[in-house]
Order: sequence, then structure tokens, then C-alpha cells
Amino acid sequence: MKPYYEDDTVQLYLGDMREILPSLAVQADLIVTDPPYAETSLAWDRWPDGWPTLAATVTRSMWCFGSMRMFLDRRDEFADWKLSQDVIWEKHNGTGFAKDRFRRVHEHALHWYRGPWRNTSHDVPRVPSTGGHQGGPASRSTIAHTGTIARQQWTDDGTRLMRSVIKVRSTHHAAIHPTEKPLGILDPLIRYACPEGGLVVDPFTGSGSTLEAARLSGRRAVGIEAHEPYAEAAAERLQQPYLVDLFGGGAA
Repeated sequence: MKPYYEDDTVQLYLGDMREILPSLAVQADLIVTDPPYAETSLAWDRWPDGWPTLAATVTRSMWCFGSMRMFLDRRDEFADWKLSQDVIWEKHNGTGFAKDRFRRVHEHALHWYRGPWRNTSHDVPRVPSTGGHQGGPASRSTIAHTGTIARQQWTDDGTRLMRSVIKVRSTHHAAIHPTEKPLGILDPLIRYACPEGGLVVDPFTGSGSTLEAARLSGRRAVGIEAHEPYAEAAAERLQQPYLVDLFGGGAA
């Protein structure tokens, strides 16, 4: 099958992922995707039935963006997966269409995996420390609600594990796709679950953000997009070299 766009590290295909993904016969290190939630009347916002089961045939690790309503409504379709954790993307702005609810300024990204956890790539990104904690000898936690947990000896290198709530500016008016994710939220998810040089797949490519983030982090990427206007926009984006500030959320 001929790619819609291709370069040294990225391939982009046009069509329904349920038809294209099996034909590619790829084994990916990671899927990172933002599927249609089926929560609006927009033409492209239609849930492709069975896609999580199909995704499980090509990888053992997946970050999937979605609303809590989406995950609860579709929970049976994730039966092939085990949930590892959730990360919250905190936006600098949000939507406030409903006056009887809190203003929504966040989105969920859930990490799913298959098989033994030890066989799943997981390398938490580290960020500069703002505290004054020092390293110490091995100890055991006595926090009541966690039970007894062994703590290994560690040396303070000036960094800490990245927190599970990550604040990144949304793409706002520069967005190509209405649900486009900024590079700054995609980069740590990719670095966490895909080894350098590995393959990232996004079966709902949209604007191409996942492909761009993967390429910038030294990974390879394959994307699939069902709607040609967005595939065309993603291909145009991928052809344009530019400097980015990953945690600033956009092109320089």
C-alpha cells in the first residue's frame, strides 16, 4: 500500500484504520492516539467500533486520549488491555459551554498495556527539582493506605519524576484540527513508553501531532487518517522543517 506521505522516519496513510492497519503488518512499540469520542454531531466524530481490539494486535502499549464518559461508555472494548495509569493534560484555557458544570480545562490520557508489565517499556521523564530533598538510605514506607513499600537508596541529582498532571498550552488559534494535541503533552508520553529509535503508531492521525512529536524525539512513526483534508494538512505540516519548544506547545 502506497503511503499518502513518506519521509525517512514517518509514513502517513489515508483511509479507515480498520482496513489499513492489518494490511501494514507492523509491530509497534507504542500506539499514541486521540480517537473520535462520538460526543458531538461533527461528521468526523464517529467511534470506529472494535478499534481497541485491533490495536491490541500490533502493540502491547498504548496511550489513548479520551473523556471519562468515553472510557466508561466503551469500557468493554478495552477488554484486551490492562490499565496502568492516567495522566492529566491541564490546558491554559478550556471549554465552558455548560453553565451548570465546572469549566473543563483538562483532558485524560490513559496508558494501557498487554502482557507482563516488566516487558512493557516504561521510563518516566524527569524534570528539574524545585525542592530541597536529599538522598538517603533504603527505607520502608509506612503510609497507612499504601501498606509497606520498599524504597531503594537514591542520590539527589537535581531532578524528580514528572508529575501526572502536565500543564501545556493548547494550540489554540494555530490548530489544524479541532482536537489537536500540542507537542508538549505528546513528547513525555512517547519518551515514557517507546524506546529511542522505536516505532510509534497513531491510527487517528488528525493534524499529525503524534507523528511530529515522535520524529522530534528520535522515534519512527506511522499514521493513519480517514479524512483527506486532515491527511493533506498533516502531510504539509510534516514537510515543513521548523524549530519547536516542546513544552511551549507549538511551532516557533
